[in-house]
Amino acid sequence: MREAHTYQSRYFLYAFAIFLQAACSSGKKPVAPPPTPVVVAEVEQYAGNEGVNYSASIVPYEQVSVSFKSAGYVTSILQRQGPDGRMRNLQQGDFVKKGTVLATVRQSDYRHAVEQYEGQLAQAQAGTLKSQQDFARAQALYNANALTQPDYDAAKAQLDSSQGSVTTVKALLAQARQSLGDCELRAPSDGQILSRNIEVGALAGTGSVAFTMGETSVVKAVFGIPDTVLPSISLGQKQSVETEIYPQSFEGRVTAISPQADQKSRTFQVEVTLPNAKQLLKSGMVATLNLGQAKLPAPLLVVPLSSIISVADGSKNFSAFVVQREGEKDIARRRSVQPGAAFGNMVSITKGVSLGERVVSNGATLLTDGQVVHLIP
Repeated sequence: MREAHTYQSRYFLYAFAIFLQAACSSGKKPVAPPPTPVVVAEVEQYAGNEGVNYSASIVPYEQVSVSFKSAGYVTSILQRQGPDGRMRNLQQGDFVKKGTVLATVRQSDYRHAVEQYEGQLAQAQAGTLKSQQDFARAQALYNANALTQPDYDAAKAQLDSSQGSVTTVKALLAQARQSLGDCELRAPSDGQILSRNIEVGALAGTGSVAFTMGETSVVKAVFGIPDTVLPSISLGQKQSVETEIYPQSFEGRVTAISPQADQKSRTFQVEVTLPNAKQLLKSGMVATLNLGQAKLPAPLLVVPLSSIISVADGSKNFSAFVVQREGEKDIARRRSVQPGAAFGNMVSITKGVSLGERVVSNGATLLTDGQVVHLIP
């Protein structure tokens, strides 16, 4: 970021000097456009025999969205004592235990449903009791040849119907009680609150995410590597991770390597699991790690990633501006190149440039083929 700011400052100072020079001229002779200031880098050889730093993001080991199953107006949120001693709603950064009630929605509607089904169950059970008594009498009369077959069958059908009603109402009552219980949103596991999306009085629908929780006593450092680095990393190997905040490094192990490359970045995602008992590593932190690489079979020509220009139409045609000295001027010539594997902030070029040539590493997007440039140290 500091280099970009320095480059912009130099660019504007240089452009302002050209403007003053043009303003002091007679105005009769057309003034040629000023050279465009650029930064160049030489095409270098890379053997891959040193470590490369990679940037990683710290994420929770596990992350889950806690959602309401029963809809309704939020009536309460778990209270915690804040640094000022006052009670406040649960918020991000707070730790909770499994089963803790995080929030509730209005229970009255669901309690009425429970009471209604309890009444229906009592009525159905009373009907079943009467049907059992009627069937017992009908069976005794039928055995004594004092009751016809149709009347006996009717008594049996009435008993079966009443028993079925009891079973149905019991199921409805259990569902109503479950919905009443779901008015209390409980923590599914021990963890840290990463975000809260509700307020008291808000209407929460079924499936509305109220909190996002994460397991942060163990975290993961996630980063991407090119295919050329895959042989130098394996599952279970020890890996240290560093941050700009803490002087010490954090030791972990490689626990996951993606089996396929990302379609856009063409890199393979790697996860390093790190113990975080003291909660020093926070979700969203940027960390760095160094991976040693084996020596390449043959040296490669490399240039900065910023020097590669892609065509806006989405095709896989790439180019770079090579600066050549023509007379007393430095001229930027657009040249088609074929990029290869990436190594940190450098990319190999398999076709299009030669060792020692100068390519524009900052300011390439401002150029057109054949444009006069001014080299900024």
